[in-house]
Amino acid sequence: MKRIAAITMVRHDEFFLRKWTAWYGSQLGEENLYVLLDGEDQPIPDWCPKAHIIPMPRVAGQVVQADKGRINVISDKAAQLFAQGYELVIGTDADEMLAPDPKLGKGLAEFLSELPIKTSVSGLGLDVGQVMGEEGSIDPEKPFLAQRHAARVSTRYTKAVVLARPLRWGSGFHRVEGHNFHIAKDLYLFHFGYFDMEMLQRRFQDKDRLATGWERHLHKRSATIRECTQGRKRPFDATVKLARILCAWLRPPYAWNKPGLLEMKWIVRIPERFGTLL
Repeated sequence: MKRIAAITMVRHDEFFLRKWTAWYGSQLGEENLYVLLDGEDQPIPDWCPKAHIIPMPRVAGQVVQADKGRINVISDKAAQLFAQGYELVIGTDADEMLAPDPKLGKGLAEFLSELPIKTSVSGLGLDVGQVMGEEGSIDPEKPFLAQRHAARVSTRYTKAVVLARPLRWGSGFHRVEGHNFHIAKDLYLFHFGYFDMEMLQRRFQDKDRLATGWERHLHKRSATIRECTQGRKRPFDATVKLARILCAWLRPPYAWNKPGLLEMKWIVRIPERFGTLL
């Protein structure tokens, strides 16, 4: 089994950080988790005693500028982890969970250890939404995918989150600078950031986020809930197979090392086999 680390950077986001540390801790070992706190004014979490919690000076600026600053800090830390002997480094936002398909019967560490990764690897992005009128507010004490059953197949979250050597991530882990991406079969990156309308509405009232230009961004992301509510739910296995092929070959005109999907809005129904996973 390869030695694998996971790294994230957060600011005042206990809800998702608890899920992030629980998931990656169960898969990699809590002692292999590295949490960078964006701002030294944040409390040190006490629910993950073996994880490495590292307070950092606040990365200032509006959304785009701050994103670039944060990813530079994270890429530098990933390089340090490789120097410490790690063979793979996973970098994600705190609301993103990388997982292999449960049908394989393999955990994340085993799955990644068996992959021949030269530079980086991506999971197919699934932006999990809420079906309004059918699904209530999320209960953090229960598995997320037991409460949410629809997701948009997303190029935005088909991210190059796993590095096999020191490289530079682009903002938000969306690409690796100077390298193509590779989407692994049966590997998924679940994004949960906009999967609950009540939570989303609370974020609109977060003065810290609004002050750095997040209002427009948050309104845009609420489209995931609308599409998962109104859209036709396509069969999962056939749809993700086709999406993976298209993402591997299509490119947006502005970035050759990001996946494309011709602006298609495919909503899939998440199979029950994922219900106890996350």
